[in-house]
Amino acid sequence: MSDNAYSKTEIVGSSEIGIDDAIRGAIKRASQTIDEIGWFEVSEIRGEVRDGEIGHFQVTLGVGFTLKDTKG
Repeated sequence: MSDNAYSKTEIVGSSEIGIDDAIRGAIKRASQTIDEIGWFEVSEIRGEVRDGEIGHFQVTLGVGFTLKDTKG
């Protein structure tokens, strides 16, 4: 088994549909620029209220990924 190094970054997803949609959208978008995403954790859930109804969900995620090997 090879040794690996990992990093973690924070991203925020939003959705008018729900929390699950906000998470999935954030992961999908992050995977376009971050390689080797291996896990996520939800650290915050917020929402916007419009006229007494939920208007928007916002979810803060910690996203972990494997750092690339710099050896040739």
